[in-house]
Amino acid sequence: MSKASITLYHNPRCSKSRSALSLLQEKGVEPVIVEYLKNPPTRAELATLVKKLGMKPEAIVRTGEDVYKEKYKGKAMSDAQWLDALAANPILIERPIAIKGDQAVMGRPPENVLKLV
Repeated sequence: MSKASITLYHNPRCSKSRSALSLLQEKGVEPVIVEYLKNPPTRAELATLVKKLGMKPEAIVRTGEDVYKEKYKGKAMSDAQWLDALAANPILIERPIAIKGDQAVMGRPPENVLKLV
């Protein structure tokens, strides 16, 4: 796969997400940008994403968000329920996430995205 085949789930308002994008660009990579708040992934796309990350859906939940605190904090939920919650509330998806082929990495710290270059 070429360098250009990296996809970045990105929020331009997030400093970590901007840092990850800059690091990729410094390496000559222009990733496909998915502004997931404007174009949220489907439940099926989220299921594929967490599989590529090797994580449970709950592991990519942003627990500092108001919607998490109001609706989900302290609840025991199945993976399927978390996928539904993430699909319904994309603000809960941790960012950035970089994908290349069958691999994906969480860009926290942002330098993690360089594992795909």
